[in-house]
Amino acid sequence: MHRKLLHQTLRGYLLFSVIILLISMPFAYFLMQKLHLDDIDEALFLRKKEFQTYHLPAFSLSEIPQWNKYNRDIKIIDTLKIPQKDSLFFQSFYDELDAEVEPYRVLFIPIEIEKKPFLLLIRHNLIENEDLAFNLLGLYAGLLLFLLLGLLGLTQYFSKRLWQSFYHTLQQLETFELGKTAAPNFEQTKTEEFERLNTVLRNLIEKSISIFQNQKEFIENAAHELQTPLAVLQAKLDVFLQMPDLSQTQMQALDSLYDLLARLNRLNKNLLLLSKIDKQTFHTLENINLKEVIENQISFFEEQALQKNITLIINGLENKWVQANLTLIEILISNLLLNAIRHNHENGKINISLSHKKLHISNTGQANALPANKLFQRFAKIDTSTQGNGLGLAIIKKIADLYGWQVAYTFENELHVFEVVFE
Repeated sequence: MHRKLLHQTLRGYLLFSVIILLISMPFAYFLMQKLHLDDIDEALFLRKKEFQTYHLPAFSLSEIPQWNKYNRDIKIIDTLKIPQKDSLFFQSFYDELDAEVEPYRVLFIPIEIEKKPFLLLIRHNLIENEDLAFNLLGLYAGLLLFLLLGLLGLTQYFSKRLWQSFYHTLQQLETFELGKTAAPNFEQTKTEEFERLNTVLRNLIEKSISIFQNQKEFIENAAHELQTPLAVLQAKLDVFLQMPDLSQTQMQALDSLYDLLARLNRLNKNLLLLSKIDKQTFHTLENINLKEVIENQISFFEEQALQKNITLIINGLENKWVQANLTLIEILISNLLLNAIRHNHENGKINISLSHKKLHISNTGQANALPANKLFQRFAKIDTSTQGNGLGLAIIKKIADLYGWQVAYTFENELHVFEVVFE
């Protein structure tokens, strides 16, 4: 399955973004935890300074119970184990209001009240690790979603704006057919790469059209120029053939020359036919019943089929009316039948059927499939042992293209299948 270029780029961006977010998440977690802890430690020492400055100088022993009763996070503890200096550590306490154990950051400070040693406890509740991780995960999920929506929006924007000229060029190329449609007209673009692409394509198409036109003119001119020499050659051979004192060897040589001349004539006529089809010379259209054309062509080729003992099997011919030129339709059918006979073997068979959707002609022949990619090209020889000139199937394809039909070849059940699909 093919994906658009922008979508592949977007996929790379998203993958990179997800990897960066996943890698940065632990660092962000520990950084936020450290900042939070530093802030709490600063607050604890600030409370210590506040207590020592404003409360401790005038504090009496009788005030201790009252102080501890109304202060949740600053307690004065009478204990035998009093440290020599301040100490910071983590400790969990049961919170009666929330009815759960909460983590705290605790600062122990040694103090004296009326010359008696006490321990001042200052604590500050911490964010639970699970809460911090959950909130951070939610933050990153929101960032990823926002990033995804942003990249999708940018992709759509660039697809419509930046890549508009590219898709216009692509559409022009998809509808362009050499010799059938006019040269594409690429729109101007401010993007340097797309403008270079359009320039290269424009030059390439102009050269291709020029070469194609020169080739067509050459073939047409060559075919016309060959008509006179071929006619003269035919007349000369006829004169030689009428000579009374020809030997057997000379007769065989003349027969061979007649065969070569016949092949040259067929080649010349086919080249002229292709040239006329390219120029759309066959303007006359009429309602044609393909069934009648096929039946007439079958009766014409029955004798050639009998020479190789080939059986013609009619699997059903429906009435199929088309708007086309009768001459071209007869050429199409005759070329299909001639191809099926010429490339068949002794005691072979040919299956013919016609429906409203397609014409089906299959034949026995060589045991391997034919090269489908070259089959309908000009001068593509299917079998070097035959006398074909490689233009028969090319003419079939040209006629089918003229009327918007499809020509298909398959090799099924040891049969070479040619189909002309009308719809």
